[in-house]
Amino acid sequence: MTGTHTPADPAHPGDTSDPTGTDGAGGPVRVLLAEDQSMVREALAALLGLEPDIEVVAQVARGDEVLAAARAHPVDVALLDIEMPGRTGIEAAAELRAALPGVKVVVLTTFGRPGYLRSAMEAGAVAFLVKDAPAAQLADAVRRVLAGERVIDPTLAAAALAEGANPLTDREREILRAAADGSTNAELAAALHLSQGTVRNYLSTAIQKLAARNRAEAVRVARDKGWL
Repeated sequence: MTGTHTPADPAHPGDTSDPTGTDGAGGPVRVLLAEDQSMVREALAALLGLEPDIEVVAQVARGDEVLAAARAHPVDVALLDIEMPGRTGIEAAAELRAALPGVKVVVLTTFGRPGYLRSAMEAGAVAFLVKDAPAAQLADAVRRVLAGERVIDPTLAAAALAEGANPLTDREREILRAAADGSTNAELAAALHLSQGTVRNYLSTAIQKLAARNRAEAVRVARDKGWL
C-alpha cells in the first residue's frame, strides 16, 4: 500500500519525495481530518488511530485551514466535513485538487443531501460518506481511495441519481444564499452590486425552478437538496 512521506535518499541528494506523501514507502496512510465539532473530530481521530495502518497526522476545525495543514503535514488522504467555518469541505476539496492533486479527498456529511454528492465529486472528492457510518467502513474507504477506487454511500448515490442535476445557476445560488437571512431586495442589490430588478428576476426564476411559494421556501428546498 502506498501512503507515507519518505525523505530523500542521502546517497542521491537531488532526490525529493512526493509532497502529497503518497510516495510508495509502504508505511501508514497519513490522514488529515477537518471537522469543526471538536468532539466529533476527536472521536473520528481516536477511531482511526486504532487502525494499525492509518495515522491521523493533522486536525483542523476550519475549511480555510485545510490546505495549509496539508502542506505542513504531508498527507495521503483528507477527510473533510462539508459544513465548516471559513470554507466548506467542498470548497476545501477544490483547493486541494488544484494545489495538491495527489491528496485523495473523502467528504463526510451529517446530512444525506444528494446535491452535496454531485458538488463534492465535481470538486475532486473521490469518496462521499455519512458520518454515522461504522468506523470500519470509514477506515476501509481510506484504504480504498488510496488504491484508486471511488467510494460512495449507496443510498446517497441512488438519491442523487433520482434527484438529477442542480437546476440553479451560480448567480441564482449566490442570491438565494444572500437572501437566506431575510434581506430585502434593496439590501441584496446593494450587497451584490446588482439592480433591484435584476435581483427580483433571479429570485423569481429560482423560486419557479424549485416549485416554491416564496424565497424562504426556495432557500429551504435548495438547502435540503444540497444545492446551496
